[in-house]
Amino acid sequence: MDIFLIEHSGPLSGSVEISGAKNAALPVLAACLLTDDESVIEHVPRVTDVVTMTEILQVLGVTVGWDDETVTVRPDQFTGWTAPYELVSLMRASVCLLGPLLARQGRARVPMPGGCVIGQRPIELHLKGLEALGATITVEHGDIVARAERLRGTTVQLDGAHGSSVLATANVMMAATLADGETVIEHAAREPEVVDLANCLTAMGAKMTGHGSSLIRIEGVSRLHGTRHRIIPDRVEAGTLMIAAAMSRGAVNVHGAVAEHLGAVVEKLREAHVKIEPLDGGLRVQSDGNLNAVDVTTLPFPGFPTDLQAQITAMMTISQGVSLLTEKIYPERFMHVAELSRMGAQITREGATAVVKGVERLSGAPVVASDLRGAAALALAGLVADNHTELHGVEHLDRGYERFEQKLTRLGASIRRVRS
Repeated sequence: MDIFLIEHSGPLSGSVEISGAKNAALPVLAACLLTDDESVIEHVPRVTDVVTMTEILQVLGVTVGWDDETVTVRPDQFTGWTAPYELVSLMRASVCLLGPLLARQGRARVPMPGGCVIGQRPIELHLKGLEALGATITVEHGDIVARAERLRGTTVQLDGAHGSSVLATANVMMAATLADGETVIEHAAREPEVVDLANCLTAMGAKMTGHGSSLIRIEGVSRLHGTRHRIIPDRVEAGTLMIAAAMSRGAVNVHGAVAEHLGAVVEKLREAHVKIEPLDGGLRVQSDGNLNAVDVTTLPFPGFPTDLQAQITAMMTISQGVSLLTEKIYPERFMHVAELSRMGAQITREGATAVVKGVERLSGAPVVASDLRGAAALALAGLVADNHTELHGVEHLDRGYERFEQKLTRLGASIRRVRS
């Protein structure tokens, strides 16, 4: 296993380029199963979750080729319908294979998904949506088994206990493209990654309107064709690096950051006394280090993203005042709190809310990350902590950030990967 050795770093400065969005690339790659034709997907991040998805596609009989950040998918020999447990168990997003497999093969077997341990993330909305389209679904020996001779369009409600579901919306969208008749998805997720998938499906010949709103209409077609599609920039990576600049008293040009995808994040950073200005193709972030406490509640898009809750929690540990950070998407997503406390942070949990009292400085310590975004938060805390920090659990971070330490190093951070 690798670890990060992190030293207290000065202000980050310079420019950084944002990679393609992992959370957009995964369903787009799954969507390539919906046609026999070749598809070329550009701006794909080579992170472990995406590599795992390509390996699953290959097990299903799909030919996958990498050329730098471009992935070519040739599904003409695609005959499989069972995703392997040893790969699916590594990545929750593999559940988005259910819709394409069902639509193309009439059956799908996908083990219950794995990934980060951040509390319960039920998949009932996925199953509910596919059953509404006519699928019969059972759970056999830990596998989700779906069958349907023919999918039929209908009205699907995807409103869950914690709001809409991005992957459930993606699954139903993909399945509905080849279903008979019209499908109407109510309470659809509005995230940019859903819009990116919809744009890719439309380029493949799908008939779809309303993506980006809570009501999506899809008219099923008999077949889709291949396409060339470019993945959107990763808004979570952009937000993470923006927070890193703010915490370090830095001045960083974040190329690829899309303001429309980061509205709630920009608003909270400005409220915390961080200067953010548009620049050609991105955003410029400047901070004098005098950060104000802010209250944050995570919500579905366009609200503050749950995938940046841990990072802004790290920022609030060195801000002036008391912050309330409420997690409305995954109420148990606070594993990073105990490790930040080991570094001198003053944080208390009250149910789904973390109360953070800012301190003058953090102290470096050995810490262990147990999930992807928590790992990023601990790395950012290490950059501003006294002395040195030893971050274990880097494999979680590698699931979603491409060349994380190299990008920070080029901005002036002291962070080094070593084999433990």
